[in-house]
Parts: sequence; C-alpha cells; structure tokens
Amino acid sequence: MSKRVAIIGAGPSGLAQLRAFQSAKAKGSDIPEIVCFEKQSDWGGLWRYDWRTGLDANGEPVHGSMYRYLWSNGPKEGLEFADYSFDEHFGKPIASYPPRAVLFDYIEGRVKKAGIRDWIRFETAVRRVEESASGGFRLIAEDLKSGEETDEHYDHVIVASGHFSTPNVPHYPGFDRFGGRILHAHDFRDALEFKDKDILILGSSYSAEDIGSQCWKYGAKSITCAYRTAPMGYDWPDNWEEVPALERVEGKTAHFIDGTSKEVDAIILCTGYLHHFPFMEGKLKLHTTNRLATKDLYKGVTFIGNTDLFYLGMQDQWYTFNMFDAQAWWVRDVILGRIEVPTDQDTLLADVTARENEEDAKADGYGPIEYQGAYVQELMEETDYPNFDIQAANQAFKEWKGHKKQNIMTFRDNGYTSPLTGTKAPPHHTPWKDALDDSLEAYLKT
Repeated sequence: MSKRVAIIGAGPSGLAQLRAFQSAKAKGSDIPEIVCFEKQSDWGGLWRYDWRTGLDANGEPVHGSMYRYLWSNGPKEGLEFADYSFDEHFGKPIASYPPRAVLFDYIEGRVKKAGIRDWIRFETAVRRVEESASGGFRLIAEDLKSGEETDEHYDHVIVASGHFSTPNVPHYPGFDRFGGRILHAHDFRDALEFKDKDILILGSSYSAEDIGSQCWKYGAKSITCAYRTAPMGYDWPDNWEEVPALERVEGKTAHFIDGTSKEVDAIILCTGYLHHFPFMEGKLKLHTTNRLATKDLYKGVTFIGNTDLFYLGMQDQWYTFNMFDAQAWWVRDVILGRIEVPTDQDTLLADVTARENEEDAKADGYGPIEYQGAYVQELMEETDYPNFDIQAANQAFKEWKGHKKQNIMTFRDNGYTSPLTGTKAPPHHTPWKDALDDSLEAYLKT
C-alpha cells in the first residue's frame, strides 16, 4: 500500500490508532506507512507526569495537565482495553480506582507488547497542516532538538492531540491585584502546596471536584467552590462549601454574587479547556465544545470539511481508553477501504445533527452514560475490535455515580466487575483518604 498516514500525538488516542494499524498488520493486512508525531520526549500524553508548567525543556507550551497524587476518578472497569485486561497486565485483579502511575503502566504495557515505538517521531512538533492542491495534506514538522524542518505529503491526517491542554482562563475584577496565587488547573501540580491554605476553586465539574478533593486530602485549611450554573451538590466535609459565582476580588477577599465573601490564599481556575489546533489550516480546524456529540465530525471522528482528515477523542468522556480504541479501529478501516464514508455534505451533516439531538434528549440521569456506551458499541460492531460487555461497563458507571452521592470522599473504596473477565475488583489495601503514597509500588503492595 502506497498511502502515507500522519498521526498527531502519542497520548492514549494516538497510541490507540497505532495499535489499530499494528493489529491489522499482525493479521496479514497491507497497511499504509504510518508516522506519528509527538512533541514530548515519551508517549502517554496527559498520563505522563511532568513537574514543568508554562514551557517545556524545548521552549514549547507544556502539554500535560497531570498532577501528583491523581487517582482515577472513574472506575477502571469502564475504560479497560477490550484486547488487554488489567488482570492480564498485572497478573492479578486490582482495585477499581488506580492512581496515575498504575494507569500509565497499563497503557504503556499494551503498546510495548505491540512494538509500535519505531512509528513515533518524538520531540517533533507539527507546525502546519494544510490541504494539498493534488489531494491529501502538506505537513510541516520541526525536530525540536536539531531545529530541522520536514515538509511532507500525507494522504490522511489523524489529529490525536487531545483537548485538555489549552486552558480556558476567565478574568474577574481584582485578579490583577490579588494578594495570593492564581492558577489554572492546567498548572496545578501538587496539593501539598496548599496545605493549611484557604483555597477558592472556580468551577463545578470533574477538575473542581478532584483538585478540591486532593487539597482536602493533603491538608488544605478550607475549600470553597464557586459555581456559575449549579453546585456539584455532594455531601462535602465540614471545611468545604459551595457558593454562587464569583463577582470580584478585593485584596485577598473573594466576593460572590449572593453578597457573601471569603478570605482566600489561592484561586484555582477549574474552568475547562479549549479545542485549540493552531497547527491546522483554518478550514481544517475543528470547532466544537466539550460535549458527547462533537460538532463537524461524522461518526464522531471524520471531519466533514475533508473526509480524509480525522479527529480522535474530542468528546466529553465517560468512556475513555476503550472508546479511543473503537474510534481508532473505525478510522483504520476507513483508510484501509473497509468502510465507506459518504461524500454528500447533507448526509454528513445529518449524522452530526442526529447525534446532537440524541444527546440533548438524554441529558439527564444515566442518559449520557447510555448514549456514549451505545456510540462505542456502534463503532465496535463495524470493525473487528473485540466486543466487550457494554452494559456491564454502563453498570459500573451507574454504580460509581451512586457511590459518589453516598459519600464523595469514600467512593474510591468501592469495587466493580470487569466487563472483560467477569472478576470483581478487590478492595484496595488502604482507604483512599489515607493512601498518601500514589506510587505503583505502594499501590500493588499486598
């Protein structure tokens, strides 16, 4: 096969795409030339921890938002690779909420086994992707060590760079004169920095919940979460409160729209991220928000403005690793000619609209879980990706939601049944609130 395929990013989505092509090759299929561009020095994307913020060692904007002490905030039973179980990787069942180091080891284990590292150009940043007059794409990339640029042609481009690296940073009156520290979740690295501090968190989604929980666990004096639309509504510890939106800051005093105020030492902006692709030609850029049904993507992956271009993992996420796999296998089969994508714009747009309408109809309760589970199932049924029990994975997510409502600080102490192996996860040896060492070695200790 003479085709050339560029994959941008070697995080979970990009690695899923590499694994999809490797799987086809292992089964005897002729595959295109594959080149994966990764600006970091190693694979893993956001699951790699790096202490750096701002700029990396090559002067590039830091991609990762990972922080120390992060544990999975959803059950591993909902993200398990269908072709590589946690039991297989670790040689035994493990608890349902692993810390970052454990999940990274699991991700890395599969791709090491697949032997795909030679397909990746590390420390290489994609600078420009544009349509070629002759079809396909022109891709300009820079080797960050040598400074040398390559200018190459590719028949397909797959953007797998994620959408959790460019912070959405709001401004409030008084921020410029605040007497403490202001940072976005993207730059949060260590909860111990905020031990004995009064912290204000802006936001009411997963980042606010988890960063606040980490700060509570590691000794913050108080946590105040300000919401714009609705509170998270959990039964928080005594030193944690939720208040309406921030209005302004005067010195170190935060004033809220309900007339209340709070003295704070630090403000952490858990205000989300932007879908930002500065390396893409204007007409090739994806413009969407963090929702389950992505705008401008047929089947959630094929860019409707140019069906030779794909975006992976651009959805709001319940499912993660296994959804990226399902998408990657489907994209692979489009490129291999096994799946035909419509060329008619009306048909492509109709698919996007139908998915948006279905998401809107399932916005409450367990609807979003079932919606994304059905989406993963749809993609799996059109490829040879190993089928797994979607309903069992959905059930794990539903139980997880219930356990959070019961006790937001102990939900990680529960276990669920693997959709792959049928085994029930054992309890971790230490309750989450007391497990201060998040290393692989400490977690796997018996």
